[in-house]
Amino acid sequence: MRLVDAVYARIIELVKERQITVNALANLSGVPRPTIVTMTRSTTVKLSTIYGICDGLKITLQDFFNSPLFTPENITD
Repeated sequence: MRLVDAVYARIIELVKERQITVNALANLSGVPRPTIVTMTRSTTVKLSTIYGICDGLKITLQDFFNSPLFTPENITD
């Protein structure tokens, strides 16, 4: 899996856990909804975007990346 796909998958996991929509996440985080939903069409994701999402969800970057999605064997790029 590409790193950007793992980031998007993690966002979707967190949104589902909190039972909110991507729209609600965009409002909470200040990250525009199009930035979130088009993430998988990109080859990169800005750390500032992830930071904003973490801030909106009231979690740390460590919490965000504490997922099996980010293990070396899962990331192909």
